[in-house]
Amino acid sequence: MWKIKPLLALSVFLFLSEVFPENAGAQINTSNLSDTLSSFSVRDAPEWTEMFYRTGEWFGADGVFSFSLDGRESIGAGNGGKNLLIFSDTMTGDVRENTVYNFKMVNNSVAYITGIQPSDETVEILLNHDTDGNPVNYFSPETENSRPDEYYWLGDGFINKEDGNSLNIFAYRVIDNSNQSWDFEVTGTTLITIPGDDIHPPFENQQQTDTPLYIDIPGLGKGTFGSGIYVNTDWAGAPNPDGFLYIYGLVDPGKQLVVARVKPSELKKFNAWRFWDGTNWNRSINSVKPVTERVSNEVSLTPLKAGRYLLVFQLDGIGDYTAIRIGDSPVGPFGPVQKIRKVPELTDPPGIIPYNAKAHPVLSTEEELLISYNTITMDYFNDILNYPHSYRPRFFWLKIGE
Repeated sequence: MWKIKPLLALSVFLFLSEVFPENAGAQINTSNLSDTLSSFSVRDAPEWTEMFYRTGEWFGADGVFSFSLDGRESIGAGNGGKNLLIFSDTMTGDVRENTVYNFKMVNNSVAYITGIQPSDETVEILLNHDTDGNPVNYFSPETENSRPDEYYWLGDGFINKEDGNSLNIFAYRVIDNSNQSWDFEVTGTTLITIPGDDIHPPFENQQQTDTPLYIDIPGLGKGTFGSGIYVNTDWAGAPNPDGFLYIYGLVDPGKQLVVARVKPSELKKFNAWRFWDGTNWNRSINSVKPVTERVSNEVSLTPLKAGRYLLVFQLDGIGDYTAIRIGDSPVGPFGPVQKIRKVPELTDPPGIIPYNAKAHPVLSTEEELLISYNTITMDYFNDILNYPHSYRPRFFWLKIGE
């Protein structure tokens, strides 16, 4: 079983000292480096961040993966259509004067967004409820390998147009080891499939499939696949499609990024999966080799002009900086870390910790890429009662120069 050690990760990022840009708003030029962005700027996205500042029943969540429900994943693909956000651990209750009443945490929730302009009219955040009206999960482990005390953290997913437009989401089976914050174990990976004609709550026709995508390799580490997905197909709008899904995984120690690929039509044929061993696509998951490191448990890969690829992550998983690397292909090689933004909430009480940044191409524009990250506190389960808005997604825009 893969034990999460956030305190170790936190200590790592505090003493690592590389020299990268730290300005959150100014234009940054690194034109002497061909494997970095030569010019970019960032700015806050308050229209998105404030949309998830809530005092009603849903008042915070993490995770935050986005999908255009027609299967397109290119920049701005969600404009004019229906889009879905999925969240993992979700805080519910009644927030009054920064105090939470009737607090309960559930493990997932969703939001539907019409178009790419957030407003009260276009964004609908939804919780599942039991027959007594209490918040409950949409997705809970129900596979042969599942245990009664497990729940899901949701990974990335995609709309599979080669399987009736089904929505497929990778989910990690998790158990709590104690009543203390941060003491979790990931025990396995599930593939959740929702039929294309049923992508609406409460997802009663979901199918859950145990997968062999848990990694425990001597000399490499432990981890799972599903941290991010790049759909390199023509129907998804990829600029150089080869017809494959590229599924990214996270291995600790070192927050190492690993890659698998498979055709969308063979997603559930796990003997058809191939794993990047640094040179070739190999049948054996134990042959996988990392393509880069110091990324986060959730990432995104977005194609850029001139055939490059933008990897977005929170540096070292839990850290002060949202960062990027530039790759020549979906498996790299990837260039050095570029810190693109220091999280501005770091000084907010009771001590904000940012994690798991990623881009949202379908909600972006041709001019700017929308990026989210999550925030939490060290003693979050107690802090949330008096600082309810410390645990929620935040957003900013990245503009890439010519």
